Amino acid sequence: MKKFCALTMLMFCSFMIADAQSVSKFNVSNLHITREVLNNVGDQTLSVLTITNKGKQIFPAAGWTLYFNSRPLNVDGPDATAAKIKQVNGDLFQLLPLNGFAALKPGASAKIKVLSTEVKNKTDLSSGFYLVWDHAPSKGYNIELTNINPVAQVDKLEIQVAEHTFHQNKTIKDIPLTNLPKIFPTPISYQETKGVFKLTPQVAIVADNTFKKDAGLFAEELLKVLGKKPVIAEAGTTNAIILKKGVVSGAESYKLSVTPQRILITANDAAGAFYGLQSLKTLFPPTSWGAVQKEIGVPAVEVEDAPRFGFRGFMMEVARNFQSKKEVLKVLDLMALYKMNVLHFHLNDDEGWRLEIPGLPELTTVGSQRGHSVDEMTCILPSYGSGADKGVNSGSGFYTRNDFIEILKYATARHIRVVPEIETPGHARAAIKSMNARYARFMKAGKKEEAERYLLRDLNDKSVYESVQGFNDNVINVALPSAYNFLEKVVDEMRAMYVTADAPLATIHFGGDEVPEGVWEKSPLVAELLKKDPSIKGVDEMWHYYFNKINTMLKSKGLYLSGWEEIGLKKALVNGQKKMVLDERFTKENFHADVWNNLKGNEDLAYKMANAGYKVVLTPVTNLYIDMATTKSFEEIGQYWGGYVDVDKPFYFIPYDMFKNIQEDERGNPIDRKKLEGKEKLTEFGKSNIVGMQAPLWSEIIKSPERFEYLLLPKLFGIAERAWSKDPEWATEADPAKSTALYNQAWSEFVNILGKREMSRLNHYSGGFNYRIPTAGVVVEGGQVTANVQLPGYIIRYTTDGTVPTVKSQVYSKSIQSKGTLQFRVFNTEGKAGRSVKVFNK
Repeated sequence: MKKFCALTMLMFCSFMIADAQSVSKFNVSNLHITREVLNNVGDQTLSVLTITNKGKQIFPAAGWTLYFNSRPLNVDGPDATAAKIKQVNGDLFQLLPLNGFAALKPGASAKIKVLSTEVKNKTDLSSGFYLVWDHAPSKGYNIELTNINPVAQVDKLEIQVAEHTFHQNKTIKDIPLTNLPKIFPTPISYQETKGVFKLTPQVAIVADNTFKKDAGLFAEELLKVLGKKPVIAEAGTTNAIILKKGVVSGAESYKLSVTPQRILITANDAAGAFYGLQSLKTLFPPTSWGAVQKEIGVPAVEVEDAPRFGFRGFMMEVARNFQSKKEVLKVLDLMALYKMNVLHFHLNDDEGWRLEIPGLPELTTVGSQRGHSVDEMTCILPSYGSGADKGVNSGSGFYTRNDFIEILKYATARHIRVVPEIETPGHARAAIKSMNARYARFMKAGKKEEAERYLLRDLNDKSVYESVQGFNDNVINVALPSAYNFLEKVVDEMRAMYVTADAPLATIHFGGDEVPEGVWEKSPLVAELLKKDPSIKGVDEMWHYYFNKINTMLKSKGLYLSGWEEIGLKKALVNGQKKMVLDERFTKENFHADVWNNLKGNEDLAYKMANAGYKVVLTPVTNLYIDMATTKSFEEIGQYWGGYVDVDKPFYFIPYDMFKNIQEDERGNPIDRKKLEGKEKLTEFGKSNIVGMQAPLWSEIIKSPERFEYLLLPKLFGIAERAWSKDPEWATEADPAKSTALYNQAWSEFVNILGKREMSRLNHYSGGFNYRIPTAGVVVEGGQVTANVQLPGYIIRYTTDGTVPTVKSQVYSKSIQSKGTLQFRVFNTEGKAGRSVKVFNK
């Protein structure tokens, strides 16, 4: 028996040594993983993960774990003997080999079938695979990944999308550019007169003292265009651009008069003069920024203009995926040109903290870095495919204090307010983990009091919850006094940055959305607080407790509270179910709420809150969430849980009558108008509480500046137009037929302006933008293939041999009778192309 045991041990040890040698020799860069979508059935997708050994050594059967980011996956059927998949946290999962997984010889592959929720577009696919050896758990090795889509299903869907796009485009008329207003967004009053002002480097800028800074900024812009900065003179009436203080209709308003002798901008405040100058820039030929111009002909016009809303916002989220300071400055240039005046800067979330806060170094040494970690003491876990290594991609990054001050100065010079967001108490995982690392550092040094100063979690909390994004540890414990120490510290350091930048700061956004059920229910600190303070009626009332304290803190510093809609809601039982309902206790506290939820059952939430007294920034997901995919195409990047958003969705949004022009539900299907019956309408009092509108661009899938700009444009044009310009005629016309006719004309004018002028301007303005070029609308009927395009002025090219069209391919001009596989592709004026569309003519 002893001999048998000894032999068994010897064999076991030999196996372990051989396996260890295999592990030590194997180069992970020789592994390749493919996820192939086999089919979508109902709400489920069947895929196969293929692990291929491209190296010369054996890949061992065990001793490793694969990590990856994904929607939830489960190993399917018999393959469950080979591997299992477990959630780590959030969208991070691990695949562990089981007894049924065989070692892979060189060139061999292992296939594992997995089930997931429906894969509707490429956004849903897995990413960020990396391997960790069991014997070295602190190091991860990235693995190359290929995603293979279901070709037949994708082709069928693309044909359906192309047909849908074709029918959407049918109402668009080609309008000569000379028949369209030359200023964008649409001014209140616009009249073209005779003649042209010749703008050369010899033209002087004459400005009242109030407008000197804006004159200087405009001179810098003319330097880019004319190659020489014009002189800013003290006086002059001819061959000059004159900025004059005078009577106009209100804040940010202006008058612009261009004659062959001079350009005169009249305004009462600096913002108005600035916007007059932006309108002047849109009178320049769109190619002006492509090369130095000897002379620019500015057409003679008479314009009076004023903004519709005082809050014309864009929300830039840099927490999930980071964007550089350079990209932020480009965004500010774009916003300024089209008269948008609020940058809502979403600086933290579960997946990243992006701003240096003096005195809290862990926020950036830990919270701004994503990578593989055992204890998250040096970085937080990978998300959205950021991989094993920190500091190498958009998963990591932050703005230094000086970066942020520079951004503030740049924005302020362009009359853009920066509203910083500190997302709390949920979506705060990066902050929580950072303060855990700080706690560990001071505890190690024996400084318990200092360690606990900014702690954000109850160390003894046993509450069980899961956020919408899958996290179980992302909510700040609001019973902790140290949580308020932390938030006040962050607020004070931010305020100091604004003071240094001489930038205005009236509010700080404290988030407030998506705190899951179960939070705080088993926290000893919350239980203790509930005993001490009988005014707090249960755990759900901790919500009111938290925002009351935040509000008091902000008011003491001369600030008001902004947040997502939940800051004005509370939990209550409705028909036996716990739901968020209106909370009227804060209606007189000047809370500014960004109301995003207009999904099923909440279509009128924004109006309910405004009617109750909350200041509301309209942010409806179905129309203004520009991170939503443009179409249902599998190849289109973007989310889709709130519908599909192209440039038309913000364009046809009617701020004071949202129900009138709703066309699609959150699934992208025609709206059932019966579901809108009985919804609360906006009262006159409520109308006075609508402060403006904004478009958020969430960054889960935005891993580069190019992707960011692709989702941003041209959608931002729709928001700029609707936030600045007055209600169009079609929005107030009571007769449905007349309203439709008026809308179709306005829509045609809008897309002609974009396609023939403004998109071309962005080819070079501020370095140029990677905007989305639309896909062609294509329909096959009666043996003929007919195509159209959303943006008049763009060129459709096609092939009949199944190849992808190039700039040298045939230009489409009329219906085609060719049989077989045809591809269509849209090109802009500089030969840059969008995605091609494939159809089959039998």
